[in-house]
Amino acid sequence: MPRARAKSPNSPGKIDCLELTSHSPDETQQLGRRIGELAMPGDIFLLVGSLGAGKTCLTQGIAWGLDIKEYTLSPSFVLIRELRGRLPLYHIDLYRLDRIEEIADLGLDDYLYGNGVCVIEWAEKGLSILPPEHLLIQISYLDDTERLFQLKPSGRRYLEMVNKLKPLAFTNQKGGSR
Repeated sequence: MPRARAKSPNSPGKIDCLELTSHSPDETQQLGRRIGELAMPGDIFLLVGSLGAGKTCLTQGIAWGLDIKEYTLSPSFVLIRELRGRLPLYHIDLYRLDRIEEIADLGLDDYLYGNGVCVIEWAEKGLSILPPEHLLIQISYLDDTERLFQLKPSGRRYLEMVNKLKPLAFTNQKGGSR
């Protein structure tokens, strides 16, 4: 599992950002699997990162954590893919959309406020119209295989999720567990 560092405001136990370092696509998928295992109906995960940063790789892990057997592909050309598992996964990709009006016209409310889990790639394009409570996951390149994941919870549900992810991130690191 990736290495972690929590950034907290002055109040103890409250995390405003959990930073995780993944050393490989497998670790990225492991992180996604754990997020999927913790996912509940109505969860929204907003993925932000440059092309090839690992958004779809993370989504593959989320799908596995939701017991989805189907291989997860990027929905860039169809915008939304629906996959079935323990919960429905709505994999949404805003890459090809340039204007907020185009995103608003998609009619995402049924997905965002339904009983499934939404994973939205290129979420920065629609932040102004997406629900205020979500887990924002910013992915940055560190090198060819390493990525920095910044998990930023917005709302009690996502703060609880990040707190559950924090201790898991300290096991199975390079060099063994702590």
